[in-house]
Amino acid sequence: MKKTLIALTVACASLLTAPSFAQTAMAQDALYKTFGEKAGLVKLMDDFVNRLKADSRTGPHFKDANPRNLKEQLVDQVCQVTGGPCVYQGSDMKSAHSGMDIKTSDFNALVEVMQQAMDAQGIPFQAQNQLLAKLAPMHRDIISVK
Repeated sequence: MKKTLIALTVACASLLTAPSFAQTAMAQDALYKTFGEKAGLVKLMDDFVNRLKADSRTGPHFKDANPRNLKEQLVDQVCQVTGGPCVYQGSDMKSAHSGMDIKTSDFNALVEVMQQAMDAQGIPFQAQNQLLAKLAPMHRDIISVK
């Protein structure tokens, strides 16, 4: 009898918490869906990388970058950060940007270019802010010149 009550209690608790787990999973990938899932991220990163290379402030930092590889890595990274199914397998940000002498102004220029690309893709302002808030902590590992 005692084991049955415990089993029923556990079952009820599972049923009561299951919706919150489902809501959490839905909330985690809502941003990914807002960005148009992987196809939307590919389109965004195509635009973003083209703008990065063309911008006089950011272009010099990306002159030797392989655009295709850069786009693929950015898609995976942003996909993962926005709650999508992708797994970023590139270098950590500190290693990837080591020796590049990136200043705060360079980082801010990149953010501006990202905002321009997101605006051009029609991504809602709130979603832009949510993504930028998730990416912002990376500045600690990217900026090397104070």
